[in-house]
Amino acid sequence: MFFSQDRSELRRFYLEAWHKARAGLPMAPLEQMVAAVVAEHPEYQPLLENEERALERDYRPEHGETNPFLHMALHIAVREQAAADRPRGVYRIHTALSGYFGGRTETEHRMMECLAETLWHAQRYNVLPDEAAYMACLEALARRILGNRNDKL
Repeated sequence: MFFSQDRSELRRFYLEAWHKARAGLPMAPLEQMVAAVVAEHPEYQPLLENEERALERDYRPEHGETNPFLHMALHIAVREQAAADRPRGVYRIHTALSGYFGGRTETEHRMMECLAETLWHAQRYNVLPDEAAYMACLEALARRILGNRNDKL
């Protein structure tokens, strides 16, 4: 159900995964991944514990609001990309930056900027996401952050 186009169904998946994690219930691998991302974002946990608010709330970027569901989905996307090394090279960047930042959460926050830009461009121009442009953005990010430690890449 996670791949549904229905906003309520997608949000319900997050709510259920977080509920199962808190209750110690068995979870599917994707539910475990969602629960791990939620656990790393305590600022979103109260939202996920209030079903009505979580399902109904709109988030408007023009009002400076971050959509927590989009934010968490981008974390999951970056983790899946790193695990599969798709696009090729994303694993080594994720690993090198995780070593620099001491963990994956801050690394993913930085990498998500490139992913969000790539997805925005694809949506705006009704084209497929440009993997080469995405990887160029990630490479530039890694060079900016790692500087002369870039030999890890």
